[in-house]
Amino acid sequence: MSLRIVVTVKYVPDATGDRHFADDLTVDRDDVDGLLSELDEYAVEQALQIADAADDAEITVLTVGPEDAKDALRKALSMGADKAIHVEDDGLHGTDAIGTSLVLAKAIEKAGYDLVISGMASTDGTAGIVPALLAERLGVPQVTLLSEVSVEDGVVRGRRDGDSASEQLEASLPAVVSVTDQSGEARYPSFKGIMAAKKKPVQSWDLEDLEIETDEVGLEGAWTKVETATERPARTAGTIVKDEGEGGKQLAEFLAGQKFI
Repeated sequence: MSLRIVVTVKYVPDATGDRHFADDLTVDRDDVDGLLSELDEYAVEQALQIADAADDAEITVLTVGPEDAKDALRKALSMGADKAIHVEDDGLHGTDAIGTSLVLAKAIEKAGYDLVISGMASTDGTAGIVPALLAERLGVPQVTLLSEVSVEDGVVRGRRDGDSASEQLEASLPAVVSVTDQSGEARYPSFKGIMAAKKKPVQSWDLEDLEIETDEVGLEGAWTKVETATERPARTAGTIVKDEGEGGKQLAEFLAGQKFI
């Protein structure tokens, strides 16, 4: 029987762009380019390695987001994933991590799975809680923050590196795992992979397809939301210290005044 791997990925605003909040204090995605979250690329890579080692495996990439989120799916497909699912609905605007985990869990159950792989966090929200929430909603074990992962004989195994020790962990499938940016560099899509991705299936679902009520997601259903936000002040000119024999003293006074020393 084929090993069914689902990789959850996120379309995030480019960190090098001019990011800001919209009037409703959600992230304004219209005025900044988006891309596949870098930390999710590691999840795709580990899925590909697991699939390569398996006798038979199929990788589905799954995202929740606006129309442009298909770009993130195409990137994952060009890396080597087999197919994609895009959950898109106007009612999802403003959904927080808890609501997102509900949508992902419903989509994963509908798609069918043996192993779910996620990145350690998204590069925009950085909460890092979705993998654990997913495992809870699916009612399966979670093995998170892995630097190394493998699957054999219906068991997923991995290494979690801490500050003072490394743990060897395992769980029976089905399970949810998350991998860190230490799990191995993600491959670059080849020209052949990019061309092949254009022909791979991308299925679109909405809230009705997943039997989710609109009040369970979006801003109305969010457990967390931004109450206020203040734009970061513009950078000011730095302090120039001219060394005319007292440069060291002036520098020390400046550092002391800023409480750096």
